[in-house]
Amino acid sequence: MTASTPQAQKPPAHVGMFQLLNGVFITGAIACLARLGIPDLVEHGPKTADELAAPTGADPRALYRLLRATASVGVLSESPDGKFSETPLSAVLRSNANPSLRAFAIMHGLDWHGLGWSNLEYCVRTGKPALDKIYGMPIFQFFEQRPEDGKLFNQAMSDLSTIDSPAAADAYSFGEIHSIVDVGGGHGLLLATILARNPHLKGTLYDMPHVVEGAKNGPLKPVMDRCTLASGDMFSSVPASADAYIMKHIIHDWPDDVCIKILKACREAVNPGGKLLVVDNVIQAGNDFAPGKFLDLQMLIFPGGCERNEKQFRELFAASGWRLSRVIPTTVPESIVEGIPA
Repeated sequence: MTASTPQAQKPPAHVGMFQLLNGVFITGAIACLARLGIPDLVEHGPKTADELAAPTGADPRALYRLLRATASVGVLSESPDGKFSETPLSAVLRSNANPSLRAFAIMHGLDWHGLGWSNLEYCVRTGKPALDKIYGMPIFQFFEQRPEDGKLFNQAMSDLSTIDSPAAADAYSFGEIHSIVDVGGGHGLLLATILARNPHLKGTLYDMPHVVEGAKNGPLKPVMDRCTLASGDMFSSVPASADAYIMKHIIHDWPDDVCIKILKACREAVNPGGKLLVVDNVIQAGNDFAPGKFLDLQMLIFPGGCERNEKQFRELFAASGWRLSRVIPTTVPESIVEGIPA
């Protein structure tokens, strides 16, 4: 008779709940660390809190407490002599990292972001975005009023695009496509990545005039001989006669009625037999954790959009003159939802 192995006991539920609730503390500490530029300062060697206090303009004792806390979750490492070193997690917060999540981390510590999440109950009760209630305007108008916040947001989105654009470009075969329009493509990183991998392809970057103006010296510069810059209102029209229309993290910004306007404009413009490519999260059924399930709440709170499951994409496409043909997974949480003219 063999002795039974004792089962490892699960911690009490309140312990797990404390860990979840502490998430907001960790986020705040990491945002502060990024804003102070600490990861940049320890790139070339360990430093004490006293050594880091002067270049950051921080109180040495208070700074030590921040460093100790972030080191406890692997963002920095403290040695017995009180010096703090870079770790893989702190390295991605450097301004020169590739990819860099510094702007994304800083954004999570800003007032508008915190106020938005503190009004989640309002959003859940009403289905309305938080910033309309807090500031009396939608988020993209808010960024026009506070250009520094808008600049940081745009930098954070561009940095995220360095992760998901290559994944999308690698996951899809563009061999039969000869012309593509990136709708709401920002400064063109996704389009530049696709064009670089597909020398036969010609592209058009389409966004608001001030955004397109900022794209002229951006990622598209090496492929400008195969690229056109165009500006306008994607809710009413898009550049005509392309084989494919792609949009990444655009559809999730908006409720269905607004998305239908964008997708109908693409349907009217597309060449016969062309494609619609929507790069977004596709939410799966079940209780497994997925970043998209919380990004969905972010969309509820700020722009008023949502993440969708395959059925919701299928219905959205059908209402816009498209038929969902397949969902293509990538190496990141986003998938490519492909549509063909119905």
